[in-house]
Amino acid sequence: MMLFLLLSSFLTLVELNCENLFDCRHDSLKNDLEFTPDGDRHWNRTQYWNKLNRIGKEILSSSDDLPDLVALCEIENDTVMRDLSRRSLLRHAGYEYLMTESSDLRGIDVALLYQPTRFRPLCYECITVPTLADMRPTRDILYIKGIYQQFDTLHLFILHAPSRFGGEPRTRPFRQQVVNTLLKVLTPLRHQHVIVTGDFNDYAENAAPQLLEQHDVVNISKSAKGKNGTAQGTYCYQGEWHSIDHIFLSPSLIPLVSEVYINDAPFLLEDDPLYGGRRPRRSFNGYRYQKDGFSDHLPLVLKLKN
Repeated sequence: MMLFLLLSSFLTLVELNCENLFDCRHDSLKNDLEFTPDGDRHWNRTQYWNKLNRIGKEILSSSDDLPDLVALCEIENDTVMRDLSRRSLLRHAGYEYLMTESSDLRGIDVALLYQPTRFRPLCYECITVPTLADMRPTRDILYIKGIYQQFDTLHLFILHAPSRFGGEPRTRPFRQQVVNTLLKVLTPLRHQHVIVTGDFNDYAENAAPQLLEQHDVVNISKSAKGKNGTAQGTYCYQGEWHSIDHIFLSPSLIPLVSEVYINDAPFLLEDDPLYGGRRPRRSFNGYRYQKDGFSDHLPLVLKLKN
């Protein structure tokens, strides 16, 4: 366990969409029946605990040092975060967590794992994204203000924008609405240390990420590639790599960037039988469960110098 005791000279942040990290119990207030033993996916405790441990392995493999901050998307509830931090492969890592409790119809949220010896939250807030016409309730934005060693104050935002289901043009305003909501809080923090990260469901050149870059933050992950030379993005669709996960930094943090990369460890990848090449080893192909799967996204990693 010496790995967990060593202090790094870097602030290490990992961002990861966990691909449907649900427990296997039905919440009567949420549309989560497919992830129950009697649901369409026949999701059971054995699969759930296997998934928790594999997400833990994915996080730990993302850096030689223990990540200080882990921003997670597609987390169902507090039970999942408690099991992940206290009872999974991460149980000796000492992580604490914060998370949202959104109005998302499926019940998925965003969360932060953090090392309390390295990062001390001062306050946090769940920022609700107002819905537009024909827009379903989406995930809250998680905002945490905290102290990290030599930084005076760090402002961290984690988001998971609406998907492209129904078509990119039709859903584009929904993702822009997330950024517009974020900007109302972000604008007063100019000249502060700010990190914005999460699953934007958009590429760097799309409208919502571009809108964010016009407001004094820099997408430092737009050219990130796999550390092992395979992944050209965090997500692979029909044989083509793209990044829909991003990390934005305030100008004050840019001089501290040591490296930004995608964790494409070989065990996180599998052959793509239809399109060729490699792709993330996901938990489900359609409704077929893969015991050796991790997520349909790869972890995005940032290291800042102390």
